[in-house]
Amino acid sequence: MSLKGKLLLHGQTDVGSVRDHNEDAIGCDENIGLAVLADGMGGHRGGEMASAITVSTVLETVTEKLKKLKTGDTDDETGYSVESLVVHEAVTLANKNVHDSSEANAQYRGMGTTVVVTLFYDNRFTVAHVGDSRLYRLRDMELEQVTRDHSLMQELIDRGFYTPEQARNSLNKNLVTRAIGIDASVVIDIQEDIAMVDDLYLLCSDGVTDMIEDHLIKTAMLDNFDDLDKAATEIIRLANEHGGKDNISALLIKPIKSFPAKNSLFSRFFDIFS
Repeated sequence: MSLKGKLLLHGQTDVGSVRDHNEDAIGCDENIGLAVLADGMGGHRGGEMASAITVSTVLETVTEKLKKLKTGDTDDETGYSVESLVVHEAVTLANKNVHDSSEANAQYRGMGTTVVVTLFYDNRFTVAHVGDSRLYRLRDMELEQVTRDHSLMQELIDRGFYTPEQARNSLNKNLVTRAIGIDASVVIDIQEDIAMVDDLYLLCSDGVTDMIEDHLIKTAMLDNFDDLDKAATEIIRLANEHGGKDNISALLIKPIKSFPAKNSLFSRFFDIFS
């Protein structure tokens, strides 16, 4: 089932005000409701390579695998939707591809990338992430951070050593504890949730969240709720205005019509209680 006309998607990426090249990469496919964002790291343009490999691998793998699936089915063994398993498989393959390329090319040795992926289907979505690139959701005027950073700073916050406010000014705030391509295997966080018409979702790199606080992100999304191009432009403008010390990427998704899978159990349940 094509989601064209059911979702609006728009993304922008910017080099920022300090860096001389962009190691972020974004990609999306409105037809299948897929969005992916990666923030690369590594010398000799290894970060660019890692993020590009990751985005292309996820897009290609999910597109091909979805052709063989019945939307809305659940995997009996894991309890996850078959779509979630496809996303997990795609990110796992991206990790392998980046790691293999790093091992085969001395100039790219040690390269890696964060990644956050969202896939919309059957009036719900799956998000998979590794690292500190984030997914936010704006619903009923409230902004929620859906993902939890895989970072040293987040672990210190969780243990009570820092408040979130103190963490923003720490020199260690960008040290991630997981990344695509660093090791031969990686732990991928997967979540599933209901997607509502007029939700607004934001995938972003830490070039956004390190520069501007959540209340400014929320205001930019609310003020440009009906124009995702302007929303992305404003988020990037604000990040540059507040220093632009890193590459800046923002990818927005807005469901504008219901998109139930035909005859799926979830959608029948959703219709009863919505």
